[in-house]
This record gives sequence, structure tokens and C-alpha cells, in this order.
Amino acid sequence: MTDTAERKRVPAHPRTRARVHSAGGRRAGLLLVVVAMLLVIGLGAMLSASSVISISANSDQFRLFTKQVMWVGLGLSALVVAAFVPYTVWRRFALPMYLAVVVGLIVTVVIGDERGGAARWIEVGPITIQVAEFAKFATLALLATVLTKKRDLLDNLWHVVIPVAAILGTVSVLLLAQPDYGNVLLIVVPAFVVLAVSAVPLRFVFGLGALGTLAMVAAAMSADYRKDRLLSFLDPFASAQGTGLQAVQSMVALGTGGFFGVGLGQSRARWSWLPNAHTDFIFAIIGEETGFAGAIIVVTLFAILAAVGVSIAFRAPDVFGRLLAVGIVAWLSIQALVNIGGVVAVLPITGVPLPFISSGGNAMLVNLFAIGVLLSIARANESGAKE
Repeated sequence: MTDTAERKRVPAHPRTRARVHSAGGRRAGLLLVVVAMLLVIGLGAMLSASSVISISANSDQFRLFTKQVMWVGLGLSALVVAAFVPYTVWRRFALPMYLAVVVGLIVTVVIGDERGGAARWIEVGPITIQVAEFAKFATLALLATVLTKKRDLLDNLWHVVIPVAAILGTVSVLLLAQPDYGNVLLIVVPAFVVLAVSAVPLRFVFGLGALGTLAMVAAAMSADYRKDRLLSFLDPFASAQGTGLQAVQSMVALGTGGFFGVGLGQSRARWSWLPNAHTDFIFAIIGEETGFAGAIIVVTLFAILAAVGVSIAFRAPDVFGRLLAVGIVAWLSIQALVNIGGVVAVLPITGVPLPFISSGGNAMLVNLFAIGVLLSIARANESGAKE
């Protein structure tokens, strides 16, 4: 038996285990506190931002807020379940989950409910399902599973290209058919972050990344409305009543807020000035009502969430746990960055919601479930679980 094997069999000193347990518990606790704060901020912003549209729809200013509270409750239940289920379960069910998502995306393309020129939703009685939200976790879980199984073969280009192209290409094509370019971005970019921290040689990652970037630019420019939105980002005031309307009104709302805001519940932008105020542009309402001070708190919370998530990822007990955690952190962080960047007009508007804050039941459910998986990985690290 080798010295290395002998060292692996030597149990850790009780004090060492206690320190690991304590550190892991602190990371999990901090993650929960950050998510709880984002949920509270989100519900407060929803109560204000959705009141006008709720009244105009059915004279009940609390309709959308009540619905959001319900989804937060369901999401927290999913978080608790995911936190106590061993995360290795998702490795065994990665392929079935992915195939179910592919079927769901096909159904969405064929019979999906069309809104605003896009068929992204399936109506099942009173419930609306947006399969794209579930595709994020399923795709990242399958990618992490494949990269873990093939970790000794990843210096062979074809062992990387074929599975990555199949996994990402299938979902991307189906999402573009809806069309849903924003969620393609939120699946493909985190997937390449996972590739970058895996055993895939960086030359393969950069090469595939370059090809992926060209493909995404081509997809963005292939549709007139996406091209117009991308070009209006360069000068939104040139089309302030057209494609630049949301960006302009968002900047007006943020500018009105100043440093400390106009006051909770006092937003003017929500009065039909800012489209999608309770969904994609809720950060503008937060900035208007609580000012730069409130907006920077939200940004700081997302930064802490990312830092804690990365810490959990790189202390994961095995390769699959590390790759899955990295994927989740990249997905939530990039989604927050893309949403906030669009609201403050430093990035093109992609129509993606702000995690834990924007209105959206499916997104809330999946995001909180993903946090539960992160907590499961943190718990496994405490107990010293191995692959």
C-alpha cells in the first residue's frame, strides 16, 4: 500500500473535523441569510411595483403580490427538501431530468402559449409552466455528470466536443425556436464556466468559447427585434419611444431615486411609465424608492452569495459536487449581472428576471431549489462525504 493510500485512510483529528463542520455551517448559514434578505427585499419591491398593474387587471392591488408569496413558500419548501437530499442523487437523475426538459421544450414550441411574440409557456389549468427555467438546472447537472464520468478522457477533443455540443446545442436550438435568447445565454455561459473549472484543457475551452460566442452573436443578429434591441443599447435615447423606451425610463427611475430614494411605495415609474416594472425592471423600482443606497445593498448581497457559493463549490467532497455548485453559482450570478446590467443600461436588455426578487413563480421555485442543492453540497463537505 502506498503512502498516499495510507494517508487517505487516516481519520481526521476530532478538532480538525470540528473546524470543518463549524466553517461549513457558517457558509451555509451565511448563504441562507443572504437569500432571506433578497427574498424580503424582493417581496417589498413586488408589493410596490405590482400594485398598479394588479389594480388595472382586476382591481386587487395585492393579486400579484399574493401569488409571489405563494411561490416563495413553495420555493422555500423545495429548498428544504433539496438541502436534505444528498446532492449525488442529481447525478443519477441528470439524464432523465434533461430528457424531460427536452420533451417539455418541444411541447412548448408546438403548443406553447404565445405572449409578446414568444411561445415560452405551457398552460396547465391555473398553472403556467416555463420549461426554460427548469432547463437551467437540468442542463448543468447533466454537463457536470458527463464531465465527471469522462474526467480521465477530457484531453481528447472529441470526448469534449460531442457531449457538450449535444447537451448545449439541443437545448439552445429549442429555446431559440420559442424564441428565448436570454435563457440561452443563461445556460451556455454558466456551462462554459463549468468547463473552465473542470479537467477540460483550457485551449479546448477557449476554442469552444470562441465558436459559442460567434454562434450567439449570429443568433442575436438573425432576428430584427433582437438586432434592434442590441443596437438601441448603444444609444437608447435615439429611440426613446421605441426600442430604447425601457432603458430610458429605467434610467429616469434610477436618477429620480438619488442617493436615498423617493420612499417605499412612492415609485412614479410603476404608473405605466416603465414596462415590466415588477418583472425584468424591478431593480429600477428598488433604485427609485430606496436610492443608490438600497440598490448597492442588493448588488452587495449578490456578490456575497457568489463568494459563499464559490467557497462551497471548491470545498465540495467530489468532482461532481464542485462542478454542479460552480454551475449553480455561475448561473445565478450571471443572471443577476445581466438583469442589473440591462436596467442600468451598461448591457443590452435580454428580458431575464432578477433572481429571488422579480415576479415569476417558476424562476423562484427553481432558484430556491438550486440554493437547497448548494446547501446539500455544503452539508456533505461538513460530513466529509466522498464520491
